[in-house]
Amino acid sequence: QVQLVESGGGLVQAGGSLRLSCAASGSIFSSNAMAWYRQAPGKQRELVAAISSGGSIKYVDSVKGRFTISRDSAKNTVYLQMNSLKPEDTAAYYCNAGLWGTGGSYYELNYWGKGTLVTVSS
Repeated sequence: QVQLVESGGGLVQAGGSLRLSCAASGSIFSSNAMAWYRQAPGKQRELVAAISSGGSIKYVDSVKGRFTISRDSAKNTVYLQMNSLKPEDTAAYYCNAGLWGTGGSYYELNYWGKGTLVTVSS
């Protein structure tokens, strides 16, 4: 049974930092790409960052230079370090396991965590 458990969300002032963690169970972590999505109230879910099993990475333009995705195979955990947070980063953040396409695209699979809430105050 695949489980993805996010942690690390919270309330932070603009300009602050948070680190999100997603612990994965089962074989999903070692063989799959992993990603962070977010969904703000009234908005569609968007891909924030993704990392392949081989370490290739992609980010949405709005977080480039501020967020860093990484994965620790020994801990079956993927991280999202978020610096210089802005109020527009406020959202529920979800961990996902998926596939990495040959063209560098990320394809989500139906493996999701329950999410962790990030609130950035101005």
